Amino acid sequence: MRVIGWNIRAGGGKRVEHIADQLRRWRPDIVVLSEFRGTPPSTWLAERLARRGLAHQHTTAGGDAPAVNGLLVASRWPIRLRTLRAAPVEPRRWLLATVDAPQPFDLAAMHVPNRVTGRKDRYLASALSVARRWRGGPAMLIGDTNSGRAGLDEEVPTFGPVEDGWLRGLDAAGWRDAFRHLHGERRAFTWYSPNGGNGFRLDQAFLNPGLHDRLTHVRYQWGKPRGERAARREILSDHAALILDVVDEEGRGG
Repeated sequence: MRVIGWNIRAGGGKRVEHIADQLRRWRPDIVVLSEFRGTPPSTWLAERLARRGLAHQHTTAGGDAPAVNGLLVASRWPIRLRTLRAAPVEPRRWLLATVDAPQPFDLAAMHVPNRVTGRKDRYLASALSVARRWRGGPAMLIGDTNSGRAGLDEEVPTFGPVEDGWLRGLDAAGWRDAFRHLHGERRAFTWYSPNGGNGFRLDQAFLNPGLHDRLTHVRYQWGKPRGERAARREILSDHAALILDVVDEEGRGG
């Protein structure tokens, strides 16, 4: 089973056809998109994903604010929405669902607000509360967290004790950072500041104990149009995609 998390930047815009083609070439079974919108480009992308087998979809975008960023989860298998009282009170930035894959699991899509909104600390605290209280089966938290480990996931000091403590708290609760689980303290950056050009690892997935041993591969990859050889990494999005491969309990790929 392949899960891809990707912040597609402002709903995809004119890049959406290339985004759709890149996703097809990555061959996902589940796609989690941040900055998905209720605008025509995002709607077109959801339809294209459905045609390619990811027909089971839920989104937090649209409604009376189609241009506001939301989330999309698109799956090869049926998905059922879940609600938890401890979940972040951010209706467009949190989506929890059960994926009825051959080995069912729960998936929480996240897009954590940035610091200037004034809502980041409350969101992180709620997400950590969900992780600490979790009593269900296999589960994954995935998305753009706007957070990282101080000194490790940043090229210049940006993350403070709240962000660093949040990641350490998840780990202490048994939720492993998928990239760190397989790659230790290797440095990788998924977003670069437009002014200083400094790198940060903002996009992560966290697996509870039911998925630890089933994770076989994780990597970050920048999207690009077919045949494109230009060095500019942000050609499709200002974020790299997170690609995870998970096998079933008997060691077979999903």
